Amino acid sequence: MSRRVMLVIGSLSLVGILVLGYARMRSAPTDHELKMATMSMMPAEVQSAAAVTQQAYQFAVANPDVLQHLPCYCGCGGMGHTSNYSCFVKNVDAKGLVNFDSHALGCSICVDIAQDAMRLSKRGQRPQEIAAYVQKTYSRFGPSNL
Repeated sequence: MSRRVMLVIGSLSLVGILVLGYARMRSAPTDHELKMATMSMMPAEVQSAAAVTQQAYQFAVANPDVLQHLPCYCGCGGMGHTSNYSCFVKNVDAKGLVNFDSHALGCSICVDIAQDAMRLSKRGQRPQEIAAYVQKTYSRFGPSNL
């Protein structure tokens, strides 16, 4: 092959690679930054819990706007819990101090719902979309607390 033909083929190959790379980049799910509370503000029980539980508490404290709209299906409604958020946080006082709920330390359903909320939030899904996913995935475990 002549040098000119090889240059044209090489150029076309490079353009093809760039187009495919751009298309792949555009179709990849967007990663959104998650707000997370610091571990230092967590009670000792949370700090000594499994990493997934620690992350769930950190996410709950920093993202009440997400978890307050999500039901929990572990049966905690009888405890007065009104959302997945209340499995982690009892209340926040006027000074902003968090009163933690220890329930989620021993409940994998609560932690799993929060972990799913983290994953879906990171993908950019809205609370309504996350709630629909949670309902579809967890409603078989028990009644909703919402």
